[in-house]
Amino acid sequence: MQATSDMSLISLLVQASIPVQLVMLVLVAISVLSWTYIFSKRAALKRANEQTQRFEDDFWAGGDLSVLQQSIATRRDEHGALARIFDAGMTEFIKARRASSSPDALLDGPRRAMRASYQREMDTLESHLNFLASAGSVSPYIGLLGTVWGIMHAFMGLSS
Repeated sequence: MQATSDMSLISLLVQASIPVQLVMLVLVAISVLSWTYIFSKRAALKRANEQTQRFEDDFWAGGDLSVLQQSIATRRDEHGALARIFDAGMTEFIKARRASSSPDALLDGPRRAMRASYQREMDTLESHLNFLASAGSVSPYIGLLGTVWGIMHAFMGLSS
């Protein structure tokens, strides 16, 4: 006796039990979301590298730092993370210099402003990494659950 059953992907998906279909749906959703985050992160890092290179070229060109800071302040999004960190430090330095603070305060304020700006930029660049790490560690176990459920379902079908 020969069993004639359709082994196409669609047929297998339709014939799977509801829990197995739910597991597959969750895995597909996690995969799509992960790939979306991966490609957007790749584009963001590429853009950040290009912007950083442009800023470094401008910074090390030897021009007036006040002029550089003014150009960054007017077009913040075009210059990138490193330029925004520089802008935060330079703005705070100018404020401290106008207040004719002590030499320690003259450097401490810009240092704090740059540290805060650095942390904001890192938070932006590191966004969605927790999801990617969790998805990478949990997905095999979710897939294993679906496999075990499907095998149990197949054995129950064989026994009846």
